[in-house]
Amino acid sequence: MSMPPVSSPGLLDGTSRVPRTPLEERAARVRFRRAISLMVMTLVLPGSAQLVAGNRRVGGVALVVWFGAVVSGVLLLLVGLVHHQALFTLFSSTGVLLVLRALLVVGAIAWAALFMDAWRIGQPLSLGLAHRRAVVGVNGVLCLSVIGTMLFGAHVVGVQRDFILTMFGSDKVVGAHDGRFNVLLLGGDSGAGRWGLRPDSLTVASIDAETGRTVLVGLPRNMASFPFRQGSPMAKEFPDGFDCDGCYLNGVSTWAQDHTELFPDSENPGIDATVSAVEGITDLRINYWAMVNLEGFKDLVDAVGGVTLNVRQPIPVGLPHESTFHYIEAGTRKLNGHDTLWYARAREGSDDYSRMARQKCVMNAMLQQVSPQVAVRNFEKIATASTEMISTNLPASELDTFMDLALKARGQKVSTLSLVPPMIVTADPDIDLVRSKVAQAIDRAEGGTTAKAGGAKPKPAPDSVTGGSLGSLSEGYAANQAEDLGSAC
Repeated sequence: MSMPPVSSPGLLDGTSRVPRTPLEERAARVRFRRAISLMVMTLVLPGSAQLVAGNRRVGGVALVVWFGAVVSGVLLLLVGLVHHQALFTLFSSTGVLLVLRALLVVGAIAWAALFMDAWRIGQPLSLGLAHRRAVVGVNGVLCLSVIGTMLFGAHVVGVQRDFILTMFGSDKVVGAHDGRFNVLLLGGDSGAGRWGLRPDSLTVASIDAETGRTVLVGLPRNMASFPFRQGSPMAKEFPDGFDCDGCYLNGVSTWAQDHTELFPDSENPGIDATVSAVEGITDLRINYWAMVNLEGFKDLVDAVGGVTLNVRQPIPVGLPHESTFHYIEAGTRKLNGHDTLWYARAREGSDDYSRMARQKCVMNAMLQQVSPQVAVRNFEKIATASTEMISTNLPASELDTFMDLALKARGQKVSTLSLVPPMIVTADPDIDLVRSKVAQAIDRAEGGTTAKAGGAKPKPAPDSVTGGSLGSLSEGYAANQAEDLGSAC
């Protein structure tokens, strides 16, 4: 006679089909809540789980390290709120960034180890299958989230360090001249291995070393018959000025590149020669220069999410035979990098001086609209775009100073002076007049005697619009001669 089958008494891991008593159910829930609590404790206070239920020595060390990191972060935040430059100095030091990156990597590994230990302390083998799976899932999510965040932070710090090492290789520090830093901005179709070609635009950003108040001095690329700084190789070669046939300001770089024997100690003869020309024209001593690859500029605009501009007339983008040809319609428009570049450089229905005015409007928009928050959110993209876009002789040790000045400049008026018609005859400029106008523009920006005495009465805003810029060739363009560039754009 066969016996009826007997049901299995169940497994110790909780997979039994035999109903558990209420007391067993309650104990299972308690063990599950304890395991989850240990992981949450590790998330909020790393080491607290070990201090309560594990190795107290490990837990104590972890908590001390955690509180030290929190206190250091709070102190850095307070210092940053009170004294921005101190924070900029700290995070522009490649040595500090290297240490910080290493600490983030080690911290990520150590925190992950604490999560795994908290999972062990929670005795996962004593849990039912469903609870065990839930604990493994929660532990995995928390562990991977923390590790991912810290390793991403280490990656960003590494990007910042590489950016500084790549961009700012010079170690020659030049102090402010008469309380101002003068930075020559050169724009051209340069690229990797092609820096220092014929510049398409030349602008001196004269920045007050205390307030950050900035004056943009624009020089036309077709200026001729101008002097060089006394004592420079170019001044010795052209004692009567750059008056050769077809010799213009944007050709100085090319001429110097073809005569490098005149610059035996120069790493960038073309740029050094251009600097001596700008100094001879404006009577300003240039501290540093930056060569901007205009094609790479569009990547920077895209990296910050675009730029909003007041488009006064339809601006063509591309060439008529191209399939992507279109117009930027008039009005307030948020443009991507490609369209912003064409806004700044379009020639149709325009002239060089209208283009200069539009370029200054783009500079002002970037300065005013790229906030520290935007820069932090898009830092990696900005760093990558900037490395491709800019070559400069600004030393890394001065980066904190200029970051602080840029922050101060945001929200302030930007003044402009462009050495263009009708004020200046570019083919035969009156250099004394040029230098006088430059000095007056800087004096007014500083609130000096010219401003206090009233100076020249400001010209009424032009009614006409030419090539997308307010004004005309005969009356001048508002953005080229403005006390407040924002209102002229």
